[in-house]
Amino acid sequence: SHIYKRNHDVTKTWKGKTEQLLRVDDHDFTMRPAFGGPAIPVGVDVQVESLDSISEVDMDFTMTLYLRHYWKDERLSFPSTTNKSMTFDGRLVKKIWVPDVFFVHSKRSFIHDTTTDNIMLRVFPDGHVLYSMRITVTAMCNMDFSRFPLDSQTCSLELESYAYTDEDLMLYWKNGNESLKIDEKISLSQFLIQKFHTTSRLAFYSSTGWYNRLYINFTLRRHIFFFLLQTYFPATLMVMLSWVSFWIDRRAVPARVSLGITTVLTMSTIITGVNASMPRVSYIKAVDIYLWVSFVFVFLSVLEYAAVNYLTTVQEWKERKLRERFPCTCGIPHSKTMMLDGNYSESDANSLAGYTRNQMVPEEEKQEKMVVHLAMSNESHSSRKRGLKGHVSLRIIQNNHAIDKYSRLIFPGTYIFFNLIYWSVFS
Repeated sequence: SHIYKRNHDVTKTWKGKTEQLLRVDDHDFTMRPAFGGPAIPVGVDVQVESLDSISEVDMDFTMTLYLRHYWKDERLSFPSTTNKSMTFDGRLVKKIWVPDVFFVHSKRSFIHDTTTDNIMLRVFPDGHVLYSMRITVTAMCNMDFSRFPLDSQTCSLELESYAYTDEDLMLYWKNGNESLKIDEKISLSQFLIQKFHTTSRLAFYSSTGWYNRLYINFTLRRHIFFFLLQTYFPATLMVMLSWVSFWIDRRAVPARVSLGITTVLTMSTIITGVNASMPRVSYIKAVDIYLWVSFVFVFLSVLEYAAVNYLTTVQEWKERKLRERFPCTCGIPHSKTMMLDGNYSESDANSLAGYTRNQMVPEEEKQEKMVVHLAMSNESHSSRKRGLKGHVSLRIIQNNHAIDKYSRLIFPGTYIFFNLIYWSVFS
């Protein structure tokens, strides 16, 4: 019938075994084809199924691919009227000669074996052979993190014959750059795949000789948005938060010290978190430059307040010495003498509320020794209190040191200038 002819089963008409059809037992397949003659050409093509992971810590990548070899072995030729190929699984591979291709700089690799070994062998009547395997390989990739995380990495998967030199086996890409096929669905979370291409060259070993080596090269560019959210943006906010200290009253020691220490510790945590996910390289990375410069800005804001506090203490000490050297003659008892420069607090004002104008300045010295005129009495106490509250914001601004005023401009201006240089160099 038509159906029978269409699904013709060779095993029903061939009375021998496959080994007898291919004459496997008649030849010594431990030796390569045309042993003793010229090098046998072995073509290679690869189809990349997935690029599973890129590890910066281990400096390696994992790739799953279909590796196919093409060569001619006349010992496997068989008579055929239809000139059609015969396909076998991995059980026949162990009985014939196959190229001993291995992955250079491979850390781990295996042939998939679910549900059976993912190996295919296709033999044509004239002796041409197609040998295909599905392999997952983890190979080393020498990465340069000097521009991390604004970097691009180029990794290579290298194929080479282990035993046969270029005088016995000539390994080559079967169709040039067309020998490498990529699945369009391949994507990585942290990288953008820019380019896949193939190259080949000779590799020399001092003990064994020259070998043909094939390279699968691919270039990856890192996505920056993740690091903007997790590293750069928090670091910038910490630096800006440290500048708030310049607008706080210099006498508010707990507020300014706690703010400075908090920003310093937060920057230390960010730096530690970034370095924990990176290999311990001996050179400076781009992210290290940004984080450590930001850390210096935060640390300098703490030192800035230390300088302000020290200079304020020295100034008050000099004023106190000056008052002790030239005591006040305003009629105010010595225990109540104080400097009034417009920046007094409410508690200081309340300490003078009990003095009337007559107690403070005698009548006979009003015209000669009038230095300070205080109109404080019990009747005007409530209006004076409202006036002090109305000038709180003005007192805070006026009570800053000159260093604080300059720091409000110098720190933001310098940090903006640093960011312009940094992003223009590394982006």
